[in-house]
Amino acid sequence: MRTDFDTLQLLASYCLNHLQEARIIEYQIDQRTVLIDSLATELNVSFSTEEDIKEQAIEEVQDKFGTEIPGDITETEMYNHAKKEIIKSFSGESISGLYLTESLHHVALRIKDYLLNKEEVEEVYATDSELVDFMVERLRKFSIKRL
Repeated sequence: MRTDFDTLQLLASYCLNHLQEARIIEYQIDQRTVLIDSLATELNVSFSTEEDIKEQAIEEVQDKFGTEIPGDITETEMYNHAKKEIIKSFSGESISGLYLTESLHHVALRIKDYLLNKEEVEEVYATDSELVDFMVERLRKFSIKRL
């Protein structure tokens, strides 16, 4: 599965759906698309996609061995090793193909701060810790297959 900004938008939509269903946040429905796009952008720093990792691995191989690698660089052992090391640096933790570059707790804190500072969000009906705990629980259950 290729992960990209569309996957982050699905994650943002998933988060907003659960927050609204649990009556933790309130926003006007006509602001939903704006919120999804801006939350996906906010979440972009918390995750790396397969495409991000591929690009980073290619850069690492080219930095070490130059651009004179014959053939398709993605089929080399050097590339595969670099990719595995990058994934290992994220502790191998992923959510539906998105690799976490920070802990789930930090992602939940990022979402909390986003919700509290976004003018499109009219009301937040939870304490900071309730909101963070709720988001950690929901993020763990995110799966594109369930959507």
